[in-house]
Amino acid sequence: MEALQSWISKHKLTSIGTLWASAIGASLAYNSRSAKRSPLKPSLRLIHARMHAQALTLAVLSGAAVYHYYAQRNDEETDMSMEHE
Repeated sequence: MEALQSWISKHKLTSIGTLWASAIGASLAYNSRSAKRSPLKPSLRLIHARMHAQALTLAVLSGAAVYHYYAQRNDEETDMSMEHE
């Protein structure tokens, strides 16, 4: 798990791009399977896939920002407690 976290922290843009491309592919696959229930034009399927991928990317970026904030805050508190000892 630590190796994955280390790789992601070193390759942030690659990780986000891979996640975005995976989300587009998954959304397109889902929409093509459900095409019999709700027939959409291919252009609309692509637009919906892009919107789903963007929403997922924003959620991941928000989670990363929150994680970074709390990790930085925890590091500062650790440094302050070491100064007081």
